Amino acid sequence: MHHPVNIQLIGREVGIVWSDGRETYHPFEDLRAASPSASNQGERDILGNRYGGDGPKRFPGIEVLGWEQVGNYAIRFDFSDGHRTGLYSYDYLRQIAPA
Repeated sequence: MHHPVNIQLIGREVGIVWSDGRETYHPFEDLRAASPSASNQGERDILGNRYGGDGPKRFPGIEVLGWEQVGNYAIRFDFSDGHRTGLYSYDYLRQIAPA
């Protein structure tokens, strides 16, 4: 698994340099909309039924105020709307990066 070696706020994006040299740039609004948190995505039971979560939506003007690495597998971002519960695994961040 590749891990971040440098994370910076660049304009209205989070820039990440990965251990394999790849660079990804995540617009704040897209990052917030893609939050993997239960409050955003809901939770699934054993049968695959989804409960809760208000689903993806737009977040114009949202800011990333900071972040924290969680173990050796994820990043938790602090957003200006108070959201901070989504754990973005390194694999997920690479997957959702704009091409």
